[in-house]
Amino acid sequence: MLATLAGGVAAAAPPPEAERAQKPVVDPKARALVEKMSDFLAGQQRFSVQTDGSMEVVLKTGEKIEYDFSSTVRLQRPDKLRSDRRGEVADVEFYYDGRTFTLFGKKTRYYATTEAPPKLDDAIDAAREKLGLEAPGADLLYSNPAKILMEDVVSGSNLGSSFVRGVPCQHLAFRGNETDWQLWIEDGPVPVPRKLLIVSKKVEGLPEFVVELSEWDFSPRFNDSVFRFTRPDGAERIDFLEAVPRPGPQGDTK
Repeated sequence: MLATLAGGVAAAAPPPEAERAQKPVVDPKARALVEKMSDFLAGQQRFSVQTDGSMEVVLKTGEKIEYDFSSTVRLQRPDKLRSDRRGEVADVEFYYDGRTFTLFGKKTRYYATTEAPPKLDDAIDAAREKLGLEAPGADLLYSNPAKILMEDVVSGSNLGSSFVRGVPCQHLAFRGNETDWQLWIEDGPVPVPRKLLIVSKKVEGLPEFVVELSEWDFSPRFNDSVFRFTRPDGAERIDFLEAVPRPGPQGDTK
């Protein structure tokens, strides 16, 4: 009736099968690969990984500026994390020892310390939401990465075989309400993530965050002292600033 009034020709409704085919879906094989990766990482009690990536910043003029970074991330479940990050924007060390967060700027020689939750998952949330701090690819560090990664997903697919720095991988692509993201998972018995790319759809200019993960070590030689900050000579303590809410996901958040 509405089509007729508008001067058009009313079309027959598509059959239910065609309607279902048009709805966004998540390929079960893609989901299974994410869950396999998640289960593997969750089962590792300690590891270290090298991360190299870039973050786009969109200026008011619309110009995109890319900032590169390189980090060494060390994790020990259930309550320890350290990230040493080097890049154009910052050269910092981040410590979580199960009781406190500490951030130390190697160039500025300033450090800040505050109380932290006793479990790693809660600590990642608190660092992100209250302080605006994240380890590179922080979603991959939770005890259940698949739950975090897939919570906003509305469709997804396995794009097939690919390579990241010569390592054979499965290339997955997902769409969500807040972000679109891609994940490259290593083929074989050690299904670690090799690359993660995130597009922030709700941020003007659609900035991208991308990180490559290499040098995975699941039997690293470090002890608890690695996660405890020791004040260097001449370092000055300052207070953390509370994080300012963002208009949408950026960087390595989703």
